[in-house]
Amino acid sequence: MEQLREKLTQLLDKAEGSWGVVVEDLDRGQRFAHRPDEAFIAESVIKVPIMAAVYSAAAQGAFQLDDRIPMRAEDQVGGSGILFALSPGLALTIREWVTLMIIQSDNTATNVLIDLVGRQRIEQTMIELGMEKSKYSRKLMIYPVGITENNMITPGDVSRMLGSIATGGFLSHHACEEMVSIMKRQQVLNGLPSLLPSVPGATPDWEIACKSGWDSGRQHDVGVFYSQGRRFSIVALSQDVQSESALRVLGQIGKEVYEYAKGSPH
Repeated sequence: MEQLREKLTQLLDKAEGSWGVVVEDLDRGQRFAHRPDEAFIAESVIKVPIMAAVYSAAAQGAFQLDDRIPMRAEDQVGGSGILFALSPGLALTIREWVTLMIIQSDNTATNVLIDLVGRQRIEQTMIELGMEKSKYSRKLMIYPVGITENNMITPGDVSRMLGSIATGGFLSHHACEEMVSIMKRQQVLNGLPSLLPSVPGATPDWEIACKSGWDSGRQHDVGVFYSQGRRFSIVALSQDVQSESALRVLGQIGKEVYEYAKGSPH
């Protein structure tokens, strides 16, 4: 992995802003880490542990994932996603709420699911996923009086979370496979997978189950990358960056991991 370490180090040395990056070969236990314990505002990456909290609650019998929840007008918030533009009363299954939260980064879906499982469940799930340096504080697009903290994550924590889900180490293999399957349907693909080879009509020799997050000055992308029968967790968090510059770096990180997977012996 030394060659990959060198390339990623050179890339990050030249990159604008501040970066926290962890790449782990989940099959060999090898790891590249750049500022793994630095805290970053989570943005929509927090939606992955929220998804895990929903699956945890379902596993403990709090509800069925096929149960339906109607959308209320007061649930609707702006930002990413589509539900803010639809009519109140729309009843989706919990699994559908989760899917929209992940693949479209829908903020309305996120807040409905936060109400469903509650803060304590989210915090406990984060601890179970190894996210002990990260913190859940509040809903998205809502700024309650008296709560000024942001949701915070570290690259190392997110890497542990992804590794646990990717290897079936959280709840059950079935639950982890479902969560990975949802993340593989991601529609926001302008980060880590943006420079990976794609031929129209052909099945690519890679897959990624990912979740991005962004706001002014911040651009994150995290996920589990599959290629050549191998699995890698990739966490790339940035701050004090211009979006266009950061997206280029994210794409290059994804490409370097792909080239490493393709070129290293199985």
